[in-house]
Amino acid sequence: MTATPGTLYIVSAPSGAGKTSLVKALVDAEPNISVSISHTTRGMRPGEVDGLNYHFVSREEFVHMLDHGDFLEHAEVFGNLYGTSQRWVLQALADGHDLILEIDWQGAQQVRHLMPQAKSIFILPPSQHALRHRLNNRGQDSDEIIDRRMREAVSEMSHYVEYDYLVINDDFATALDDLKAIFRANQLRQGSQQVRHGALLASLLA
Repeated sequence: MTATPGTLYIVSAPSGAGKTSLVKALVDAEPNISVSISHTTRGMRPGEVDGLNYHFVSREEFVHMLDHGDFLEHAEVFGNLYGTSQRWVLQALADGHDLILEIDWQGAQQVRHLMPQAKSIFILPPSQHALRHRLNNRGQDSDEIIDRRMREAVSEMSHYVEYDYLVINDDFATALDDLKAIFRANQLRQGSQQVRHGALLASLLA
């Protein structure tokens, strides 16, 4: 079986929609799927590890990398900078790995412009009430910050129309099955299967 280049997936969601947990569960279940580790200037949250959750860098270091064209995409969110290493993404795809970029709609627009073949998925909460409840349950932010995140979430969710797939995270197991179905269906596209099973196809038509 011949290796075929991986597919780039963009996954976006408002804060609190469950994107991180869903993507982690997907990657744990599918060994050929990797997650791009972004660079960010924001501080580490409890339980996070540098180089595993993000590459945590200073604003000065981030701007230096940006000036040297190191990022496939970058964005500023809540006063913090985020960016995706272009070299790492291209290498992972060339190695045959399906790759997930967990980025916001601004970054997604930049990636689509440079890599229009990328597939995009937007994860939505079942309601605004459920979203606020999840943000409150984190126990990390003040009421003022949660109010700001809710306002930002409504703005972010208006961009769902720009994405190829929508997943509603009401029941976690169902949402995870929906994500798996998207990835599996794309792996079975005719072009990809032709590369993987060229010998078989040739023998069937001999």
